[in-house]
Amino acid sequence: MKKFILIPDSFKGTMDSAEICSIMEKQIHTYYPEAQVVSIPVADGGEGSVDSYLAAVGGQKVSIPAKGPYMEDIQGFYGLIDGGKTAVIEMAACAGLPMVGDKLNPGKTTTFGVGQLIADAAGRGCTKIIVCLGGSATNDFGAGAAAGAGVRFYDHSGKEFIPLGETLDQIGRIDTSGLRTALGSIEFVTMCDIDNPLYGPTGAAHVFGPQKGADPAMVEFLDNQLRAVSETVKRELKTDVAELPGAGAAGGMGGGMVAFFGSRLQMGIETVLDAVHFDRILQGADVVFTGEGKIDFQSLRGKVVIGVARRAKKQNVPVIAIVGDIGDNIEGAYDEGVSAVFSINRVALPYKELRSRSKNDLALTMDNLLRFIRIK
Repeated sequence: MKKFILIPDSFKGTMDSAEICSIMEKQIHTYYPEAQVVSIPVADGGEGSVDSYLAAVGGQKVSIPAKGPYMEDIQGFYGLIDGGKTAVIEMAACAGLPMVGDKLNPGKTTTFGVGQLIADAAGRGCTKIIVCLGGSATNDFGAGAAAGAGVRFYDHSGKEFIPLGETLDQIGRIDTSGLRTALGSIEFVTMCDIDNPLYGPTGAAHVFGPQKGADPAMVEFLDNQLRAVSETVKRELKTDVAELPGAGAAGGMGGGMVAFFGSRLQMGIETVLDAVHFDRILQGADVVFTGEGKIDFQSLRGKVVIGVARRAKKQNVPVIAIVGDIGDNIEGAYDEGVSAVFSINRVALPYKELRSRSKNDLALTMDNLLRFIRIK
């Protein structure tokens, strides 16, 4: 019996990974009705990450009252997998950009609710917490999340407060004793697919601030706030995250996760592959189908297609990448374990027109490939 593994990333703005898996599986069963098909939808750390994990490995979705980006009352959520031992938390559930609508201001938004989710998961006995960074409306270094989970921040006059992106320079003292008591020895892994430092021209404020509503003056101000908190953390916690690759993710929360929670930053696909026990699933597989919206030279840094291919290569399982567009200089993908790359775009049309036919084009591309596989 044939065994196929489906593990695509989303085609952003077109199809999510669960839809792609469904279309692929339908075509496979047309030609191989008895085939074993293992679907592993992948999310990039932003909105939908928890649902993707639960779809891939099963588990429980937990909903609790929490605080949103402006400390408003919301219903937050996270996922429990591995029999409840591991929690999967997407920061977008409490601090996501879509939650603020037109009220964009990364100086005043907070990740506090994310910390509440972390604390709740710890209280349920989780021994590992995966935090998915992506799609944030914030620039607070994750200080809000730290406060929500038990860290106490004091200004220079000794008054306790919850830092925001615009008040990071007011932190005079940091007390993590409450956090250590609440979390114990929990292992933290933070999904982070960018390597931006905390501040500077390629840091959190300069690169991501504008999309969160920061004008040039605010970008400079927020960048200086991150510089200030970096120095405070270095002094108070003896941790230097300023130049750490990925520290600038999600408004500096990459750095905050390391500084406050002792987390390790890890490429999202590596985190997913470990969580779903991908190396074990690979055993006995005939073909792996993966893909993303566009494969180009940036993909070679270790995004979904390359991360999957590297693992599959170790077990000599062929990998076929189904993508929207194929960029230049992707030859290195073949050295990493990709066997072939195919675009679903069948005609030369503008993206706006291609979007409406993408699902059908994906189905036709899979049909074509499976016809070829059958005659081999």
